Amino acid sequence: MHSFPQPALALVAEMTKAALADPARVVAFQGAPGCNGHRAALEFDATCLPLPCFSFEDALDAVKEGKAARAIIPIENSQHGRVADIHFLLPESGLYIIGEHFLRITHALMGLTDGPFAAAYSHPQALGQSRHFLRERGIVPMAYADTAGAAAFVKEQGDPAACAIAPRIAAELYGLKIIDEAVEDSHDNTTRFVVLANKPADSESIKDHPAMTTLVFEVRNVPAALYKAMGGFATNGVNMTKLESYQKGASFSATMFYADIVGAPGQANVDLALEELAFHCKDMRVLGTYPMARQRG
Repeated sequence: MHSFPQPALALVAEMTKAALADPARVVAFQGAPGCNGHRAALEFDATCLPLPCFSFEDALDAVKEGKAARAIIPIENSQHGRVADIHFLLPESGLYIIGEHFLRITHALMGLTDGPFAAAYSHPQALGQSRHFLRERGIVPMAYADTAGAAAFVKEQGDPAACAIAPRIAAELYGLKIIDEAVEDSHDNTTRFVVLANKPADSESIKDHPAMTTLVFEVRNVPAALYKAMGGFATNGVNMTKLESYQKGASFSATMFYADIVGAPGQANVDLALEELAFHCKDMRVLGTYPMARQRG
């Protein structure tokens, strides 16, 4: 928390106090109050108590330590792909994925005055997504750790020539003026979040609903192991919507795979596919089965 600007720290203190009083309603997220994680928490559960955390690890630890019932974490973006380090953090956390949420990403330009502005502060991705808007107005992009933190920084600095690119909610929280909305260059930018808890999703939550299952696995170090491991999904008619590799350790000899499939254990075709996958793997873990938030295919 100590790395947030002072206006954000004041809000973090208030939100943390409310969360401590009712942890069963708390959803932890990474970032300063007003960030997209904050938006995602409120969209996923409008009755929740959002808990801002400085890092992804802090948000996951809040759940493990009982300070939050759930955490909502971005896992991939439609323009930028995988969120860095998240595939390492999820398996190591010991938590279970119990839900997903798709958040439409939109940016607003905000400041203390109506401008003109010399510099715009924001997360590098938000700056990149708004580069044409900024270039046309001669505003210099200035990287900051997160979008909402940039809004709090502009408020703290009090410079009328500085502005921030952040979600609309950040302007409301930090008393900034919204100068322009939807300043992103692409208007189909979406981030997928996953919701994590200490226990797997209740079977009733996925009963009569399309389900997703997320797993990680390491195939045996033999020729065509991945090809053979994938065969079970094809022969059993299981749709794999995501498959990504990442290195385990520094040897570059152990490759882990992260996968999303449509369906749930207990369904005959999914059980057969997972059984065949396990046969070709050194290690396989299901990270969670949860209701599908958006139709695949």
